[in-house]
Amino acid sequence: MNACLDAFTTTFDAFTPMLNFHEQQDAQTEWRSCRVSSLTVAPLDASSPLSYSSFAGKCSQEAVDDTKTGLGLAMGLYDGYYPIRDTAYKSLLDRAKISGSALAKLSRPVLASVLNECLQLYSSDALLLLREGKVSAVHSGDAVDYSVLPISELLGTLKTKLDGRFPGNVFLAGYTDHAITSASWQLPDQREDLLGTYAKLLAASGRATMAGKLTPGIRFITSDTGVASAKVSALLTGGQHPIHIGSCVAVDHRHQSKIVDFESAMDQLFAQFGDAVAKLQALMEIHLDYPVNAMTRVCKKLSMPKKAADEAIAMFEMAYGDNPATAHDVFMAMQEIPYILKTEHTPESKLLIVEENMARAMSLRWSEYDRARAVS
Repeated sequence: MNACLDAFTTTFDAFTPMLNFHEQQDAQTEWRSCRVSSLTVAPLDASSPLSYSSFAGKCSQEAVDDTKTGLGLAMGLYDGYYPIRDTAYKSLLDRAKISGSALAKLSRPVLASVLNECLQLYSSDALLLLREGKVSAVHSGDAVDYSVLPISELLGTLKTKLDGRFPGNVFLAGYTDHAITSASWQLPDQREDLLGTYAKLLAASGRATMAGKLTPGIRFITSDTGVASAKVSALLTGGQHPIHIGSCVAVDHRHQSKIVDFESAMDQLFAQFGDAVAKLQALMEIHLDYPVNAMTRVCKKLSMPKKAADEAIAMFEMAYGDNPATAHDVFMAMQEIPYILKTEHTPESKLLIVEENMARAMSLRWSEYDRARAVS
């Protein structure tokens, strides 16, 4: 699939190809500053008057045609028009200071007109992300509001830090689309340091097989389009699907953040990982009288996809029936949700969001969800 397409995704099974990809992408990416009031939006649908010659030289016919069947908007800049990628839509609305689901239902000429009327009202700066022949984001141009953190530099910094603090780390997988980039590693040589006590408690509670499989890991996520900060989260790997147990390091693309800030934050990774494991371990001491009801309420609270959540709840109910359980039992049962979604070929970017939301269960007050009353 051509990287200019909005639906482009790619995966990596080794770190070096992933780093090379992002180094090349960053080298070809342009960050362009301009006034919000100077931005001009035009319809780019089947009836658009724009011809291919209207577009900047960096725009391919394939990129133009892709947007015609997608978002259907283009942006006029000093060197010609650029198709607007779907990842830029929200930030474009932010610059125009408008919102609402009705906007997407407007015809492209009407939507373009509304955007132009609003954009010209504001003299603030915008920072455009031009990538693969399209406008991929329309960030605020104020450095306090948005800071560029090149993905290739973040990856390089992360790998250097991992090699220094976690020797023997093993790259598991990488993923990139136009909204988000992620990569995960196992930390096998630090298993005893990070999971020793937790593994012993698991074994003592009759889960020796599970305890023997689990290996600590981390996941890195970032986005140039405003979807996510640059962050590193703790994982438990070795099961059917990695278990996200909480964020350890996060540096927002704001407040003039730089790569060195991410590098400094990485110094806290080991300690933060330990804190995440301690939270998970504490769930083993939270006893639930109505675990099925608790799981149902927690899944609803965390906005888990209903079909997958219902299936996971049914599996848990079959295994536990009306017997008491712990919050840890429920949390582990919830891990079926991302596994089910994965088997249904759910996009990776949506899976990552589900896993992050699910990790929030570790900080909930479980007594509020452990009730006899049926869940409506």
